[in-house]
Amino acid sequence: MPKLMEVMKPWQWLLYIFFWSLFVTTIDRHDLATWSDFFIKFVSRIVQYTLSIIPSFYLIDYLRPVFKRANPIVVSIRILLILTTTAIVSVTLVMLVMINMGWMVYDRKAFILNILFNVLITSGFTIVFLLYFMRRYRELMALKQSFEDKLTAQNDLMKARIAPHFFFNTVNTLISLIESNPPRAADLLQHVSALFRASFNGAREISFEEEVALCEHYLAIESSRLADKLVVSWDLPDDDIMYDMVITALTLQTVLEKMLLNVVEMTTETIYIVISVKWQQHRVTITVTVQLPSKTLMISHDLRRHVDFHIQAERLKAYFDQSANIQSKVTSEQIVTVIDYPLYDVGF
Repeated sequence: MPKLMEVMKPWQWLLYIFFWSLFVTTIDRHDLATWSDFFIKFVSRIVQYTLSIIPSFYLIDYLRPVFKRANPIVVSIRILLILTTTAIVSVTLVMLVMINMGWMVYDRKAFILNILFNVLITSGFTIVFLLYFMRRYRELMALKQSFEDKLTAQNDLMKARIAPHFFFNTVNTLISLIESNPPRAADLLQHVSALFRASFNGAREISFEEEVALCEHYLAIESSRLADKLVVSWDLPDDDIMYDMVITALTLQTVLEKMLLNVVEMTTETIYIVISVKWQQHRVTITVTVQLPSKTLMISHDLRRHVDFHIQAERLKAYFDQSANIQSKVTSEQIVTVIDYPLYDVGF
C-alpha cells in the first residue's frame, strides 16, 4: 500500500479539496439564496473535507506497518472506518461552528440528515477508492508473482550450473584429467564452456538439436566422473524432423540433471536412462525413463519431491501453450518423466 501523503503533496491534496468542494457546493446550490450563502457553504466544505481527508491520510500512513501484517479485506474495513469517523467528526464540528456564528439555523432533523449525507458520500467514495486500489493491488501482485517466477526460473538455471555440487566436481575432474589425460581434459573443458554459455543465455527458445547437444555436453561432463554408473540411450526422430523442432533451452537437460543428482549419485549400481522423442499430431512428447537401482533403497516419497519440474513446465507454457506440461511418475522400479507440449509444423 503506497503512502497516501506521498501520492500527492499536501498542497496538491488541498487543491483537489478546493475544486471538489466547489463542485459539490455548485451541485447543492438549490437552497442557497445569495452569493454570501454560497461562499459560506463553499468555505465550510473546504474546512470539512480538509479536516476529514488530511488527518485520515496521515493516520493511515502512520498505521502502514500494522496494515502490512493484516489481510487486505481487514485493512480496507479499517480505512473505511477511519475515513467515516473523521467525516462524522469534521462535519459535526463545522456545523456547530456555523450554528454558533449564526450562519446556520439548528434543526435536529436537518443536523442528523446532513451528517448521514456526508458519511454516505465519504463512505461511497472511499469504497470506490478501495475497489480501485484492490484491483491495482491484484495486478501488482500478479506482476510481482510473474517476475518472481521468471527470476526463480533463471536462478534455477544458474544454480544448476554453478552450484558447488556441480562446479567443484567438474573442477576436480578437470584437475585430475589435466595430469593424467590432457587431451580428454581439453575435450571436457569444451563441454563445460558450451554448457555455461547456454546457461548464461537465459530462458529462450532453441532448436531441439541444440537442446540435444547441450544434454550431450552435460552427460559428457558427468560421465567423466560417474564412469560406468551411467548408460544413456537416445530414441530420436529423423534429422529432417528434428530440424523443425524447437524447445525452451535447458528443459530436457534440467530433467536429466535432476535424475543424475537424485538417482545416479545415490547408488553404486549402473543406472540406465532411455530418452524417447516423438512428434505426432502437432505435439512433442519426450519420455525420460530412469531405471531405479535394485539393491539401493530409494524412497518414492523423497524422489517425487525432488523430481518436481513446475518451473520448467511454466517456462514451456509461456513459450508454447497452457497445455504444455512436465509430469513424473515414480514407481518402485523406475521414474518416468514426460515432457509434453504443442508444436505445429510450419510446413503444414
